[in-house]
Amino acid sequence: MTFQNTLEFAQQLDAADQLSKYRQGFHFPQVNGRDVIYFTGNSLGLQPKRTQAYVDEVMKDWRELAVEGHFYAEKPWWDYHERLAKGMAKVVGARPKEVSVMNTLTVNLHLLMVSFYRPTAKRFKIICEEKAFPSDQYILQSQARFHGWDPKEAIVEVKKRDGEHAWRTEDIVAKINEVGDELALVLMGGVNYYNGQVLDMQAITAAGKAAGAFVGWDLAHAVGNVKLQLHDWGADFAAWCSYKYMNSGPGNASGIFVHERHLDKEDIPRFEGWWGNKKETRFLMKPEFDPIASADAWQLSNPPILSLAPYLASLELFDEVGMDALIEKQRIIVAYLEFVLHEIDKQVDSTFEIITPAERGCQLSVFLHGEGRALFDYLMKQGVITDWREPNVIRLAPAPFYCSYEDMYRFGQILKQGILNK
Repeated sequence: MTFQNTLEFAQQLDAADQLSKYRQGFHFPQVNGRDVIYFTGNSLGLQPKRTQAYVDEVMKDWRELAVEGHFYAEKPWWDYHERLAKGMAKVVGARPKEVSVMNTLTVNLHLLMVSFYRPTAKRFKIICEEKAFPSDQYILQSQARFHGWDPKEAIVEVKKRDGEHAWRTEDIVAKINEVGDELALVLMGGVNYYNGQVLDMQAITAAGKAAGAFVGWDLAHAVGNVKLQLHDWGADFAAWCSYKYMNSGPGNASGIFVHERHLDKEDIPRFEGWWGNKKETRFLMKPEFDPIASADAWQLSNPPILSLAPYLASLELFDEVGMDALIEKQRIIVAYLEFVLHEIDKQVDSTFEIITPAERGCQLSVFLHGEGRALFDYLMKQGVITDWREPNVIRLAPAPFYCSYEDMYRFGQILKQGILNK
């Protein structure tokens, strides 16, 4: 497709977009009397308009049924979380029994490491990417210390090559092979939060498994954004938040994946609570834990229904559209955004350097050489909601559910004015 940096061309793309109708199904903040251009679905997705009805239903049941809502609500609370399994499984490429929803992302990664980081005197090292998201760094450091290891000895970071902004798959695989028999766990972010790179999760998982290690994925920036096939890739576990591309609301519940080969293991170490007990025996209050033969066995407590309701609403949107359609629009709209950036670059003195490699999802991370925080502040005042990362990087994530091609064109014009008028 030959792009044009004109309003008319952007509107033509919107007219041909089969997903454009879904934009009307989301609430947009207003700045200067018009909808914002929203580029931060990689931090917090917009609220789907249908969400309110799902939350109101729970509030009505609580008001009218009180404790009886656990069993007699239209969507009984005691098995409410099960309604999310099929939708989550489709999004992450898993079987419904391999996924569950509980807690929040960092909590779940800690809980999963109870099962999948079991260091020995010989096999104790963890491989992660250089400068992983801070929570992941803190998780790995604290887990290593908990098991009696010095994090500097236990944690091996895969670095980018000098002068490069992205990791090379061959370097990650080489590091896995180098650590070899000392490797206990590979735990990386499937999509890097800073540069937007999509790692080759299939190849890295295969290499980690071949080395005899467990392999897990932090999918915070991947779920709802890129094609995932966790079951087929053979990953041992994964966890993700639901409030970014999944649009479930601030700080909302996390999803987990545990490969089915681990589900019936009686000797698997795991922190346990009564909601992981089989439904048939849960209310018998027996002292012995009787685990569900699914990822639900990792649940500890009854789930927060008011948090799950928005997640269910969003998952039903994903089920209607499907990941293939979302990724197809994502491919085009991100390419158009990149085109617009290059066109504006020709018209201003500043230089834009896109540090996101070709292996990408929604996000473009852009070095604004010659610009500072003042440009970001200008964009925000003009209703362009984006994300600033030091020293001078903006992250732009045009989520396909609600971002339009006209947004991309208008952003380019606002960006140009912000530079020319400084």
